[in-house]
Amino acid sequence: MTTTAAPPAERIPAAPAGSSPPPAPAASTSTAAPATTTATAATTAATTTTSTTAAAHTTAAAGVIRCDNCGAAVPGRYCGACGQRLEPPLHSLWHFLTVAAEDVTHADSRLWRTLAALLFKPGFLTREFLHGRRASYLPPVRLYLVLSVAFFLCATLRHSEPRVVEITTDHGAPKAMHVMPLEEAADAADKAAGGAKPGETVEQRNQRECALIDYQGPWQARLTPAIRDACLKIRADKGRSLQEALYHNMPRALFLFLPLLAGAMMLLYWRPQHYYVEHLLLFVHNHAAVFLLVMLAWGLSALMPRVAGWVDFAVTLYIPWYVFRSMRVVYGQSRGLTLAKLVPLSFFYLVSGALMFTLTFLYSAFTL
Repeated sequence: MTTTAAPPAERIPAAPAGSSPPPAPAASTSTAAPATTTATAATTAATTTTSTTAAAHTTAAAGVIRCDNCGAAVPGRYCGACGQRLEPPLHSLWHFLTVAAEDVTHADSRLWRTLAALLFKPGFLTREFLHGRRASYLPPVRLYLVLSVAFFLCATLRHSEPRVVEITTDHGAPKAMHVMPLEEAADAADKAAGGAKPGETVEQRNQRECALIDYQGPWQARLTPAIRDACLKIRADKGRSLQEALYHNMPRALFLFLPLLAGAMMLLYWRPQHYYVEHLLLFVHNHAAVFLLVMLAWGLSALMPRVAGWVDFAVTLYIPWYVFRSMRVVYGQSRGLTLAKLVPLSFFYLVSGALMFTLTFLYSAFTL
């Protein structure tokens, strides 16, 4: 019987005292695999988080509404940088009409609030402007310009026929005044001059009668030819061109007239001292109120002709009271002192107004 001996077992050297045994290879490989998996998962999560954050920023940036005018972000209905209203770029006819009606009649519109205060609260708009409360009302200059243009447009449509004021004198003193249409005044002048000569044309007659004008005042050599030329142009169309020029130039003259009135107010209100702009704003608002009041009176008289006389009478009384009340509201002085200042102011207004009208009339005639 043969016996086979087993191979001797492999001897592993003992580790020195105090040292840890080396890790087994299998165990080392099994531990590294989870670590690698964890790092990969962390990287993937970080990438996913970064992508999500970028997507969120992109979505937020895409959701911001920009102003078409200046490019600023618009959180509400109006742009905080330029004030433009946020609207779609294209409008249907219905949307356009809706926006237009809203601009005029919306409850937040300043138009009706300003007109109501202008008519029934003398001096209120001036005081509010001087105290800094301006956002709720139309600016004074814009209000004046709009009402001034509307007033003279209505005056042009209402008085289509030129009229002449004839003043008769007695030994150089005014005796009577009569207002008549221009054609009637021209016929009366023709009768007084003896009428046209036989075979004389209208142009020849106009030249002959205008040549009779003999100006004896200052700058006679320059003004006499200008007056005769203006006479020919006025007679050629019976004064219609002069009327159009007068209505065209009168708003400009009034706008230049207001600073003169404000200068006169500084003399009346020099103590306590007020700024020049305060007086100017008062006259701007008062003239705008007169424009609006007279236009309403014209409309009421046209609708109800029977009460036209009473309407004119009421307006004639209301305007002086309006001016008196506005001065009290703005300057805060007593009734007696305000009335004492209103009297010289009214006299200065009438004299300077007549001078302004005369200069405007002459300028309109010479520039035809």
